[in-house]
Amino acid sequence: MSAESTPGPDIPGETGTEGTRSRAKGRRRKPRTRHKGLVIAAWTAAGIVVLGGTGAGYLYFKLNGNLKSVDIDQALGTDRPEKADNGSENILVLGSDTRAGGNRKIGGGTDDGSARSDTAMIVHVYKGHRKASVVSVPRDTLIDRPACTDTEGGEHPAARGVMFNSAYSTGGAACAVKTVESITDLRMDHYLEVDFAGFQKLVDDLGGVEITTTEAIDDPDSHLKLKAGTHRLDGEQALGLVRTRHGVGDGSDLGRIQLQQAFIKALVHQLKDVGVLSHPKKLLDLAETATKTVTTDSDLGSVNRLASFANGLKGISPSHLHMVTMPVAYDPADPNRVLLREKKADEIWKALAHDEPIPRSATTGNASGEAKGVVSAP
Repeated sequence: MSAESTPGPDIPGETGTEGTRSRAKGRRRKPRTRHKGLVIAAWTAAGIVVLGGTGAGYLYFKLNGNLKSVDIDQALGTDRPEKADNGSENILVLGSDTRAGGNRKIGGGTDDGSARSDTAMIVHVYKGHRKASVVSVPRDTLIDRPACTDTEGGEHPAARGVMFNSAYSTGGAACAVKTVESITDLRMDHYLEVDFAGFQKLVDDLGGVEITTTEAIDDPDSHLKLKAGTHRLDGEQALGLVRTRHGVGDGSDLGRIQLQQAFIKALVHQLKDVGVLSHPKKLLDLAETATKTVTTDSDLGSVNRLASFANGLKGISPSHLHMVTMPVAYDPADPNRVLLREKKADEIWKALAHDEPIPRSATTGNASGEAKGVVSAP
C-alpha cells in the first residue's frame, strides 16, 4: 500500500522490491523517542502573504525585514539539471529539527548547534498552476550524498550510504538541494523552509485546523492524545500530530509521513475556507507569522516576490494535490532505515520532468507506514 492520498492515472502497478541490500536481516526495534518536527508545505504558509491593498510602506518594510533567504544558485553554480521550459516549477520544502531559539522548548532535546531536514517534500507545480504533486522524501532513506558547497563557501566531500537528512546537517540548504537534484535529476526552482515555533503559531493564527481521526491516537512522545472523531487542533496539537509515529501504523517515519500528508490537505482546505482577505487583522497576523517562519531561496527573498509566487499558487485546491511518498523498501539490515526503489522512483522523476501525472505503477508495492486513512480532512 502506498502513501498516496489522491489516485493517479489508472496504470497497472507492479510489485517486488529492488535496491535492497544483502546484509543480515534485522528485527525492527522500537522507534527512537527523540522528538521530531515538520515543515508543513511552506508554500501554503507563503500563500497567506498576499497583501493586496493593505501593503502600506511601513508594513512592507516590517514584513520584508522578517524574511530570511539563502543564495542557493550561487552556492551550487552551473553543475545542475537544466530548468524546465514547460511552464512547471519544482520547489524543495524542508524543515530542520534544530533545537535553537524558540524551537528548543517545542522540539525538546538540547541545542547541539546542528540540524537535520526532519521533513522534505518536492512540490511540483504543473503548468497553469492549477494542480500540484507532492513527493515526500523519507528522512531515513540511505543515499549516496554528492560533494557540495554550502552558502558560506565551505566544501563538503561526497559520502556513500548515509541518511538523506544528513545532507542538510552537513551543508545546509544548498547541500540538501544538491542531494535532491542528484537523486531526481530535476532542477529545484525554489527552496522554502519553516520551523517548529513558526508552524505552531501559524496554526494558532489561523484559528486551528479541523481534522477527523478514524482511531484514537495516544503518543506520549509527541504529547498528543486524541479520541477517534473530529477535532479542531490548535498549534500545539497540530505539531504533535505531524510528529506522531508511535502507536499509529507500523510506528515508522513512513507512517508519520502519511499523517503529515493528510494534515497538509486539511490545512490547505482551511486556508481556502477561512476567507482571510475579508479579515484584515487575521491576514496581517498570518503575514507576520509566515514571513518570520519561512526561509527562502534568494529569488523569493522579498515580500513582493514571495507574494507574487504565492498568488500564483492559490488556485490549487486540496482535490488537485496529488501526494505520494518516494518509493522505498525497508532495509533488511536495519528496518529503521529505508532504501530507494530506483526503478519506481525513476517513473516519478520522468513524469514530473515532462509535467505529467505520477503513474500509479510508481506508487504501489512500496513500504508505506500503514497509517493511511487514520487522519483526514472533515
